[in-house]
Amino acid sequence: MIVRPPHGWYRLLFVWHGSVLPRILPRLLLVGFIAILASAAKHWWLQSFADSALSIPTFTLLGVSLAIFLGFRNTVSYDRFWEARKLWGSLLITNRSITRQLLSAAPDHALTGRMLDGACALAYALKLQLREEPERESLRRLLPEALFAEVAAARFPSAVILRCLGQWAAALQREGALSELQWHALDRNLNTLSEILGGCERIATTPIPFTYRVLLNRTIIIYSLLLPMGLVSSIGWLTPPIAMFIAYTFLALEVIGEELEEPFGKEGNDLPLSAICHVIESSVREMQGLPMTVAAPEPRGIFLH
Repeated sequence: MIVRPPHGWYRLLFVWHGSVLPRILPRLLLVGFIAILASAAKHWWLQSFADSALSIPTFTLLGVSLAIFLGFRNTVSYDRFWEARKLWGSLLITNRSITRQLLSAAPDHALTGRMLDGACALAYALKLQLREEPERESLRRLLPEALFAEVAAARFPSAVILRCLGQWAAALQREGALSELQWHALDRNLNTLSEILGGCERIATTPIPFTYRVLLNRTIIIYSLLLPMGLVSSIGWLTPPIAMFIAYTFLALEVIGEELEEPFGKEGNDLPLSAICHVIESSVREMQGLPMTVAAPEPRGIFLH
């Protein structure tokens, strides 16, 4: 996630780090090069192939259609991003609810601390699973050694931790630390955690159809490369900057849609899962009255992961 102080409109015009411009710059330069060639060959082309000259109305119709497709694609991508953010927000809320229930019903029981550590570990395990990261130190810190070995070897580590949370909750109920009503309330929150895990896995494993992405990419590239030939007969040597600006708009929207499509990655517009995990653990420790022993993730440049 991009972390920047508020900027005025003038400084935003020249922002480089955190924008999509570095990713699309080679394509923009190619469009500019073709636009310069088209401007230089304008008179020769109009004299030799007057009947084949392209015009602005043709590209206006194509541009409107392309804008509609891009708008649809970016809307779908942002829906995935926003659903992912709501799921991680629900993860924070549910962990707080579980913490409140356990500290209210069985504050001094040994399993209470173990369950709260496990709830924090579940968030870290979900992050590692979604990002396919090998790091396991956060889990080693929060889980018993035997459980850590099982979780580290699991394909779905967060589901293994959730199973243990359910077993520990049932043990509290059997020992009389939780009443039947309290156990059912706690079990509902554990079911909510299960729904959150399934929702995140659904987003991570169901990308936007590749064929749709190929079609949109080809259309944008061909449109951007042909655009200078349609503008040159009307605006002459203004074609290079105008063509590059129009191409920048379409190409940038495509790249932004690609970043939002996968909200669990580490690109500039993805969710800061490490920071959210730290907030979840900090919230649980504060409710326990314990200090937070792990420092918050520091932004790497302007990016917070």
